[in-house]
Amino acid sequence: MLKPGVYEKDKINLTTIMKELLEAKQPEDVGAVLTFQGITRRSGENDQVVKMIEMESYEEPANKMILKICEEVEKKYSVNSVLIYHLIGKFKVGEPLVFVVVTGKTRSKSIPALEEAIHRYKTEPALWKKEIYSDGTNQWISHA
Repeated sequence: MLKPGVYEKDKINLTTIMKELLEAKQPEDVGAVLTFQGITRRSGENDQVVKMIEMESYEEPANKMILKICEEVEKKYSVNSVLIYHLIGKFKVGEPLVFVVVTGKTRSKSIPALEEAIHRYKTEPALWKKEIYSDGTNQWISHA
């Protein structure tokens, strides 16, 4: 399994990661495997119609931060694993951008761990999103 981090969209397949994860033998104490897949949506800032988005990153600091988030969330909620994979590049509406996985003993700890991991990847790593609208204009968004 790949380390959590930022990857060029053409160099990683989130569907393959999900398949590998679900086929992997989990430790006997795992009772919950939760996933979140974020996709590019049509509605952008101020309800403008999004044609595509472009994700950019300072990969080295972003990867360090993503690993830190994974480790801190794992420890805080006593879950088995937290994995965050964020893609960079150009994305059409409906294409996946991010994949987050939490495995844990119970859903009562795993669900809040997943929620925190999602919130933190959107605000902490060095990631930037530019929305490109159907009218040809674009705008950089402060949080991915």
